[in-house]
Amino acid sequence: MSGPAIRKIIVEPDAVRHDIAHSILNNLPGVPVHQLTENFTASEITGHGMGRDIIHLLSYKGDFLKPCPGTKNYICCGYQILNIATNCPIECSYCILQSYFNQPDLRLFVNIKEELDKVLDTIDHHPDKIYRIGTGEFTDSLALDHITAFSGLLIPEFAKRKNTILEFKTKTSQVEGLIDSEYRDRIVVSWSLNSPYISGHEEHKAASLTKRLEAARKCQKEGFILGFHFDPIVCHDNWKEGYSKTIELMDKYIDPKGIIWISLGTFRFMPELKSIIRRSHPKSCVLNGEFIVGLDGKMRYFKPIRLELYSFIAEKLKKWFANSAIYLCMESDDVWKNSLYWSPKDSKGLSLFLDSRVRQIFR
Repeated sequence: MSGPAIRKIIVEPDAVRHDIAHSILNNLPGVPVHQLTENFTASEITGHGMGRDIIHLLSYKGDFLKPCPGTKNYICCGYQILNIATNCPIECSYCILQSYFNQPDLRLFVNIKEELDKVLDTIDHHPDKIYRIGTGEFTDSLALDHITAFSGLLIPEFAKRKNTILEFKTKTSQVEGLIDSEYRDRIVVSWSLNSPYISGHEEHKAASLTKRLEAARKCQKEGFILGFHFDPIVCHDNWKEGYSKTIELMDKYIDPKGIIWISLGTFRFMPELKSIIRRSHPKSCVLNGEFIVGLDGKMRYFKPIRLELYSFIAEKLKKWFANSAIYLCMESDDVWKNSLYWSPKDSKGLSLFLDSRVRQIFR
């Protein structure tokens, strides 16, 4: 996977004063550039849809570092999001960003270099707090890295801080920017994984599972710590065989001792996403399960289905690596107890568990 083909670049008036904007433009020679003015809006240029082949350069006006938007009704891990971009070019049928953002195109925040000092100052003023930070919540961390070179900007700053880790989460095989860096400490490279069927039929422009794991092995050999995320786990025909096959592939390519954590989360979505999936991905199977409205207003599988999915996959993972740090994403205490047979009890407990994992791996 060499990255998406970009057919158009939109540049906001306040973006042109930032060096990163010019670097991105230099990395995309020959791509038509539209300078926005008061007479044109981005939507008039892009039209309707997600605009996954259109890059939009702008300055982000909000805080770059924010807590993950969890909910008090489920156990949250205390993750922090470094907001460098929104929207994703990979086009997974189940992607919640289809309903989360009402703005089209691949929006890249070119003022990150200037705003990064504020983020680092926050971290430095709380030396006793562990910051687990990721860039892959609202976009794929590496899908556009060959264009943005954001990793080259971020890695040196986070690698030198002992109270933080920076996690790059991806479905690509594009790790050249990471490997070119001289830094390895405090950096986690993570891959979102699924069954071969879901990967092949629902993650339309993602790298294959084999390509992802080959890239993970390359990073591991280069000295990076790895993470993996089975999220969303989708209940589908022959799902047990499918997820077992994925774990067999992990065993083929990866040394489990170099993994910091593996998360599990079943497919969940706001109700308005259903019509979007039906319209944009009419052949998708992800809506075929039995869903209820959860405590957070999201559609979730019935609890017995979630328990079966978690229990089966966790058991397979533990057989592969008994000491693996497996955790659930946005689940209740009783689901933890009845699937993983332990529970952190609450969000604070899960945060402490994952913080301890950081201290164990990065000494």
